[in-house]
Amino acid sequence: MAIKLITIDDFNFKDKRVLVRVDFNVPLNHNRQITDETRIRESLPTIQKILNDGGSVILMTHLGRPKGGFENDYSLTPVAPVLSKLLRRNVIFTRDLFGPKTFDVAKNLQPGDIMMLENLRFYAEEEKPSKKFAKDLASLGDVYVNDAFATSHRNHTSVAIVPVFFPKTKFFGRLLATEIESLEAVLNNKLSPFTAIIGGAKVSTKFTIIKSLLNKVDNMIIGGGMAFTFIKALGGEIGDSIVEENMIEEAREIVKETMLKGVNLYLPTDAIIADAFSSEANISECPADKIPDGWMGLDIGTKSRRRFAEIINNSNKILWNGPMGVFEMNAFMHGTKSIAVAVAGATTKGSYTLIGGGDSVAAINKYHLGDMISYVSTGGGAMLEYIEGKKLPGIEALRR
Repeated sequence: MAIKLITIDDFNFKDKRVLVRVDFNVPLNHNRQITDETRIRESLPTIQKILNDGGSVILMTHLGRPKGGFENDYSLTPVAPVLSKLLRRNVIFTRDLFGPKTFDVAKNLQPGDIMMLENLRFYAEEEKPSKKFAKDLASLGDVYVNDAFATSHRNHTSVAIVPVFFPKTKFFGRLLATEIESLEAVLNNKLSPFTAIIGGAKVSTKFTIIKSLLNKVDNMIIGGGMAFTFIKALGGEIGDSIVEENMIEEAREIVKETMLKGVNLYLPTDAIIADAFSSEANISECPADKIPDGWMGLDIGTKSRRRFAEIINNSNKILWNGPMGVFEMNAFMHGTKSIAVAVAGATTKGSYTLIGGGDSVAAINKYHLGDMISYVSTGGGAMLEYIEGKKLPGIEALRR
């Protein structure tokens, strides 16, 4: 079922001051230099549409997890010059946090001007919803736009409360609208076979999404550390591999459900193992259910890579979330790389592919395959919650 979103393309922003919630939670190195500008670049179409209409822009975002009050390590100071360079225009950055100068600058913005507020998480009221804080933020603008999918599952002031003050002038930004449309395409498009690839360390963080997807997919591939909880649940020997003992029964429940619903469940049949959590450890390969004591599985093995790639190659719709192993270490990156290459290959053959979650996106970027995927989502937690069928506060606030 197609859903109608009221987006920025339904409105002319001439002479309007527009509050835009973006996601500039960018990675920084030890010198506080941005190492990946992707999140800033993805906001540009929304910002430029408003500026081209003759409106002015007031950007709101967070960065990291400051513990309270101003912390230099979490200031948005490094973001302003990068945004200025990308937009080729000056960005007014108010360093007095949310004080009198901020109100004064916002009040005097001219068409084509752009300002950015300091990190919203310097205020406790951002993460603990506050109507007063929301009202103060809302007073800066005439229109509200949310373009931050990655934070739309948070019940935070700038995402869920500020829109209340704009009952008739609140809109989906282009990035947020594209995210939702892409997820709807995965969930409602009848293409089959539909294969979900779920990786990562813990079953507990993915249990709900796996259960939800069992009603939609033809194939479920499970890799990463969580696979060993399933393998142990089925009686396998996993040595010192990561396992969630308290999720053994839940893993068995998922296995039973796949059989009842006719879903093909694929677990690794072999694993790359090491005698320590290190690239310098002794490394070997063995059946995934016969790992010796003192050894741990840190990647899927050669046979599993080939088998998973074949399933992906024969799928018409693919969703991938989570790595197959400890891909940050070169010795254990091959499983995740093989999935990335297989998904990219399936896309070029005409399959619809969607990737989400920080590690999966990092892997795709690491191997320069982003342009070969149908859609790369900016949201990990938000994407999973949307697929689970949960109502995301930021999206619901725009729809009301």
